[in-house]
Amino acid sequence: MSDLLDLPEIGPVAAANLAAVGIEDAETLREVGAQEAFVRIRTEVDPGACLQMLTGLECAVRGVRASMLPPADKAELREWFRSLDAS
Repeated sequence: MSDLLDLPEIGPVAAANLAAVGIEDAETLREVGAQEAFVRIRTEVDPGACLQMLTGLECAVRGVRASMLPPADKAELREWFRSLDAS
């Protein structure tokens, strides 16, 4: 779990949530992807996981801070996040 904390936008809560769903390192997070990791967290650990968590996971996968994530990509994440509640 410790290398998860080295990723941008991943703090102790996100790292613990990831570990709880079987994602214990950065390589696994990259393999699984932000959206799948988020679905696992929301389904298995925290049904209230928010858009900020999703954005943080995407930033971690890409290795960038949230301020560096392009606005179009943020908009896509927001739309995908909203679609979860619509289904």
